[in-house]
Amino acid sequence: MIRTATAVILMSFASPALAEDFLLELPIDCDLESESCFIQQYMDRDPGPSSSDYQCSGLSYDGHRGTDFGLPTKADIARNIPVIASAAGRVVGFRDGMPDTGTAEDVEGRECGNGVVLEHQNGWQTQYCHLKQGSVKVTRGQNVDVGELLGYVGQSGKAAFPHVHLSVRKDGTPIDPFDPDGTVSCNTPGDSTLWAETPIYQPGGLLDGGFADKIPEYADVKAGTADAVPLDPTSPAIVLYTLSFGTQAGDIIRMRIDGPNGTLVESDQVMERDQAQSFRAVGQRRRGNPWPGGTYNGSLSLIRDGEVISTMSRQITLD
Repeated sequence: MIRTATAVILMSFASPALAEDFLLELPIDCDLESESCFIQQYMDRDPGPSSSDYQCSGLSYDGHRGTDFGLPTKADIARNIPVIASAAGRVVGFRDGMPDTGTAEDVEGRECGNGVVLEHQNGWQTQYCHLKQGSVKVTRGQNVDVGELLGYVGQSGKAAFPHVHLSVRKDGTPIDPFDPDGTVSCNTPGDSTLWAETPIYQPGGLLDGGFADKIPEYADVKAGTADAVPLDPTSPAIVLYTLSFGTQAGDIIRMRIDGPNGTLVESDQVMERDQAQSFRAVGQRRRGNPWPGGTYNGSLSLIRDGEVISTMSRQITLD
């Protein structure tokens, strides 16, 4: 089986903080404009029980006090994606040795999992959470430069998906690096920043996808193992699936499989509610004769308000 892929993403609760004295680089060594990593959740800027990110949109959850830079699936932990210092500083705390289970059980007081805390000048601190077990590369009291390796992305502590959670604090107060002046205006969101180069805002997207011989279990999709069984002409079904993030009620997941003899199946699936992550699948069962040999292309799109905001393709060859 041959598998190829392409993906394209198209598109005041803290004390005021001035960016002039402190700038950040990304805490993760990956390309946010590809499918290799993404920002799942931003700091919650809503003072009530609801949540809102700095763009007055829904990429957050109630009480979230950081920014989550995620990997598409748990299988991506094995890629050893570096977590790096966003600014030069001194290590004032670290933890290692917690497993990458991502469970909420038995982690009270250690929700950060494996992590590092850096102290910077003028009362600034950054904290990096959920690092891979056994990957922390620094020790207490060590001075680190901006971009220096701290460890690798994992899923330790209280984490529903593999990511590094970056918290930024000024004199102990949580600060949103995307809008640090403490004020969010939905007419002009993000009018201040702590980033040396502000990451592009991705309003949701497709994280992963593939072909399977049946509708996969959600746990296998999130683990990145749903396509572990190769398809062949005798497979009981050809199913195309996708994992998405940041979908909103009314979004459309458009899915189509084209085979050697034309379109096998196509479907528009409407999202019924907002979801941090979700998966959808479409396919066809084999009826008697083997599947025709040749190439099968899977096309995936996330559509919001009539606009395509994310696309992905998958391909297999049946011999």
